Amino acid sequence: MDKIDWKKCIKVSGAVMAMVAGSTAVMAAGGGGHGEVHNSWLTIDTWKLLNFGILAVAGFFIARKPVSQFFSSRAKDIEEELSELELKKADAEKKLAEYEARFRNLEQESKQIVEDYIKQGEEAKKRIIAEAGAQADKLEDMAKRNIDQEFKAAKAALQQEIAEMAMDRAEDVIKKSIKAADQDRLVDQYLKKVEA
Repeated sequence: MDKIDWKKCIKVSGAVMAMVAGSTAVMAAGGGGHGEVHNSWLTIDTWKLLNFGILAVAGFFIARKPVSQFFSSRAKDIEEELSELELKKADAEKKLAEYEARFRNLEQESKQIVEDYIKQGEEAKKRIIAEAGAQADKLEDMAKRNIDQEFKAAKAALQQEIAEMAMDRAEDVIKKSIKAADQDRLVDQYLKKVEA
């Protein structure tokens, strides 16, 4: 029901009002002679019946076209509305079938998503383990280098300490074993080397 044809409704209403007014006028005109005796049905009632028949036929011919157009247009509007509703129904059924298909595929899609996440998790686990192994290897190499450096430093310090101790001991031994004459002779030898 998209729109109402108001012109047709006014025409139909006018025709009906004209018939009612005409029949009322006929009935009022036929009501004369209140005190008379109505012996003959033919004289008064025939004219009333004839007037009513003429008005009914005139009303029929006048209102026939607008009334038929009104009802045909109403039937046409109903047909159009039904066809629109059929189209909407077909669209709704199509969407329903589409949603049902999606719903059926939803379980499969969810399984696929879970499998993808598990696969990504496994790949991330392997990558993390590989990175951790590489880090551990680097730390181990660094620790070995640090140990080697500490060992070399300790060895050098120990050698230095041993050398100092040996020097101190040799000095003590030399001091105990050298006498004043030996000391004078060593000084003289040194001076000769420096002068030469």
